[in-house]
Amino acid sequence: MLIETHAHIDDKQFDTDRDEVIQRAFSGGVEKIINIGAGLGSSQRSVVLAEKYENIFCSIGLHPHYFMEYGEKSFNKIDEFKALSLSKKVVAIGEIGLDCFIPDGSTITEVQKELQKKGFTKQLEFAKELKLPVILHCRGSRPVAPSQYREADDAYEDVFAIVSQFPELNFVWHSFGGQLSFTEKVLAKENMLFSFAGNITYSKPGAEIFSVIKLIPIERIMLETDCPYLAPVPMRGKRNEPLYVKYVAQKIAEVKNLELGEVAKITTSTAERFFKL
Repeated sequence: MLIETHAHIDDKQFDTDRDEVIQRAFSGGVEKIINIGAGLGSSQRSVVLAEKYENIFCSIGLHPHYFMEYGEKSFNKIDEFKALSLSKKVVAIGEIGLDCFIPDGSTITEVQKELQKKGFTKQLEFAKELKLPVILHCRGSRPVAPSQYREADDAYEDVFAIVSQFPELNFVWHSFGGQLSFTEKVLAKENMLFSFAGNITYSKPGAEIFSVIKLIPIERIMLETDCPYLAPVPMRGKRNEPLYVKYVAQKIAEVKNLELGEVAKITTSTAERFFKL
């Protein structure tokens, strides 16, 4: 059995068949799903969804782009999370962090970076108050070598510096894409885990991401889809869904030369412990 630790099944792409997608996952070997908040609206929807299904849990949080879109007004939204956090199905704060990548190709400004950092820190303080683990969103500027699935470490270093000020919290680096040297730095922190999504199946043999996965002990890895995005091979190009977390597990098993059952057992145990499921 597998745990899907990062899904967005509240997304409008699932409006026509959400229940079928969920049942397909549970029938296909997924034991539990964590639906992730990436804004006030999606956090609210995540709580509603989690309270509807016994084996769905959720997180609440504001994605870093949220602060760029709403500016100073966005900080008031953090207070509205307090009502959402009363739900027993809320198991983490996230996805929160920093994002230097802008889809339209423009370059992030220093003002935008500071807005993200301020919003990120406020949410970490909220997580500390609630004593909940944190799901980190971190994306560097455009990959320096797309064929090798590498991101620049600019945002990673900034996130690392900020979260290091909160040693009492536990963190997972969602859809981790940091370079090997940065991975070694994170591994030195016992309160930090790594999660991988379907994009690891896109990389060619010899890509740096595989060296990263080999370096990380399996006990510090969790599995996710980030659906409806990042559908893994052989579903690449289609809408992603929680069932496809099995392909991420298969790739991790292949890279680390482990049995699939062992990967499933250990990553499930890690997720249950991290999120207190």
